[in-house]
Amino acid sequence: MTTKPATKSTAKSRKSTPDAVDMLIEDHEKVKKLFKEFEKLAKKDDTEGKVEVAQKICEELTIHAQIEEEIFYPAAREAINDDDMLNEAEVEHATAKDLIEQISGMSGDDEMYDAKVKVLSEYINHHVEEEEGEMFKKVRKSKLDLDELAVQMMERKEELMGALA
Repeated sequence: MTTKPATKSTAKSRKSTPDAVDMLIEDHEKVKKLFKEFEKLAKKDDTEGKVEVAQKICEELTIHAQIEEEIFYPAAREAINDDDMLNEAEVEHATAKDLIEQISGMSGDDEMYDAKVKVLSEYINHHVEEEEGEMFKKVRKSKLDLDELAVQMMERKEELMGALA
C-alpha cells in the first residue's frame, strides 16, 4: 500500500489548526479583551457585570496556567534549556493565582475589588509580554513538536473546562 503525499488542501487544513504557542497567544488575547470589558463595566459601576467578567477572567487564567504548568512549561524546559526563564514564569503564576484566589473570594462592591483586578491585569500583561517576547520565540526555534503539544493542551483544556461546568 502506498501513501499519498499531502495535498495542498490537507497541508493547509493542518496549518489552520493552531499550534501550542498559537493556542497560548489566543488565550492571552481573550483575557486581554476580558480585562478591557471589566474596565468598561467598572467605570459604569456595573457591579454584577464586572463580577461576572472577573469570574470569567479568573477561570480563563486558572485553566491557562494549569495547562502551561502541566504540559507547556515542562516541554519548553526540555526544549530550550532556560531554567531561569521558566522558573520566573512559574513564580509569576503563583502570584497571579494568589490574586485570583483573593478576587474570587471577594464581593464585587468591596472597595479593593477593582484595584485587585487592575493589578492582576497589569501583572498578566507583564507576564504575557515576557512569554510572547522571549519564551515563545525560543520555543519556536527549538525542535519541539508544537502541533502534538497543541493536541495534548487542547485535550487537557477541554477536561478542565468540563470540570468547571
